[in-house]
Amino acid sequence: MEFGQPYYLILLLILPILIFWYFKKGQNQEATVRFSNLDLIPETIIRSGQIKNMIIVMGRLLIMLFIILALARPRLSDTIRETNTEIIDILLVIDQSSSMLAQDFKPNRLEAAKEVAKTFIKDREGDRLGIIVFAGESYIQCPLTQDIDVLLNFTDEIEIIDREHDGTAIGMAIANSINRLRESEAKSKTIILLSDGSNNQGELEPITAAELAAKFDIKIYTVAAGTHGLAPYPVTDAWGRQVIQKVQVDVDEESLKEIADITGGQFFRATDNKSLQKVYEEIDALERTEIEVTEYQNYTELYSWFTIPAAFASIFFIFLSRGIFHKLF
Repeated sequence: MEFGQPYYLILLLILPILIFWYFKKGQNQEATVRFSNLDLIPETIIRSGQIKNMIIVMGRLLIMLFIILALARPRLSDTIRETNTEIIDILLVIDQSSSMLAQDFKPNRLEAAKEVAKTFIKDREGDRLGIIVFAGESYIQCPLTQDIDVLLNFTDEIEIIDREHDGTAIGMAIANSINRLRESEAKSKTIILLSDGSNNQGELEPITAAELAAKFDIKIYTVAAGTHGLAPYPVTDAWGRQVIQKVQVDVDEESLKEIADITGGQFFRATDNKSLQKVYEEIDALERTEIEVTEYQNYTELYSWFTIPAAFASIFFIFLSRGIFHKLF
């Protein structure tokens, strides 16, 4: 509880002064009746009169207390906050080709990408996110949603594609993403494309797809995943055993850079888990909108809690005093 006009509370200092005055001088100014012999008056009558007089005096002081508190305008305050923020639509486009099994990331590129993606998703509460995976073809893994739990579950389900559909169709992945975002009414539409290879599948060239994305005001951040030079890769030997071999990392950085430039995004290179995490943190910081918070104070006035009792108490003590006393302090 707070007071709208707290300076009236200084009047409370009057009350102890009145109490002191009453006990020192006020009792001597009460109306009296002289008797030749007090023994003729029962002690109970004398004491009853004193008690009733004290009740009226205390009642008047209580009424004054109520009036002062009412003047100070006691009230309850409630702060209402309205948050206005622009929703961003973000598609996470993740390569699931067999090359993502390379172990230059721990435990491999795909699992590292999934973990980083989940952290990114958890930090984007309020935005709409979706997931698209691609290899030789592109698929929608999870449509745009604000349900973080659903996004996390679908992220966990991403697996390396089978050999029949292996490859890297970057252009088709971008086209599929555009199809999901082009009718979006969000202020910002963003694609985060992660790949560890070069386009070798699909009917649409990545640069052509990027130009189409730019026409729909869709920004693309591209992430090249893979160390420089050779990377450990699991293969099966002639005896059916899985062994680790060093394979050449083949990432088309030039195309990924051009895709980002055309759409107004940025290109990033991640060579290990730590750098990949840092890349997504940078993108997360870049794709933030201003949050406008408006605060309103809602007040519930409580002065009636004191004025109404004061009014009834005043009426009660007026009748009581007229019936018993001729004069009060």
